Amino acid sequence: MSLKKLGFAALFSLAALPALAQTQTLRIGATPGPHAQILEAVKPIAAKKGLDIKIVEFSDYVVPNEALSSGELEANSFQHQPYLDNQKENRGYKIETVAQTVNFPIGIYSKKHKSFDALPNGASIAIPNDPTNGGRALLLLQDKGVIKLKDGVGFKPTILDITENTKKLKFTEIDAAQAPRVLDDVDAAVINTNYATQAGLDPVKDALTREDPKGPYVNVIAVRAEDKDKPWVKTLVEAYRSPEVKKFVDEKFKGAVLTSW
Repeated sequence: MSLKKLGFAALFSLAALPALAQTQTLRIGATPGPHAQILEAVKPIAAKKGLDIKIVEFSDYVVPNEALSSGELEANSFQHQPYLDNQKENRGYKIETVAQTVNFPIGIYSKKHKSFDALPNGASIAIPNDPTNGGRALLLLQDKGVIKLKDGVGFKPTILDITENTKKLKFTEIDAAQAPRVLDDVDAAVINTNYATQAGLDPVKDALTREDPKGPYVNVIAVRAEDKDKPWVKTLVEAYRSPEVKKFVDEKFKGAVLTSW
């Protein structure tokens, strides 16, 4: 066979091969600590499925939804459903949950007291200043019997909804990310797990008490409503909720973070 014929044969063979699937880049927003660390574990699994995950870290809870809504991200993974619902109600975001991920039972921490029962009358308690996490903190304190809230307050009670405060606790509302930094200044602080671990606290060993992990605060992957049925969403969810990622979470966080699958 001539070189010319060989060339045509080679071209024909290449043309007969199926086109290589293109890798799709996904920018996913997350807060530093466990959320970002878990996404790092998702990356190699997603890569095998044709997804190139770029993790974009945010230091607060407000900007990731704005960035997703405006198209700066394809997805985010940092919030629980009550928080997302509140953001959608207040800001009009067209963002939808596509999967549950992990749960970070919120806890109460102290540098001054060794147990929850040791909190004195008039103790100063720092709680998050956003509606859902602040409400979550108050619901935890109600569950532990030190305050009572109005009936029917749902997931977003405020300190104005406290009807009984037997220990006369004094509340200070602060940005959730700042909670670990005020432990020297208060008797106790209610701290989200991702910020606790980022500050070197061990939620299993250091928390005076934690919320029931089977509550409504399982975290979620969120995308724009227009994207929720796109094929890459299903692929991302499969990569996240894989046995490899579950094993990583169990071994890395040792009970501080709990998988939902």
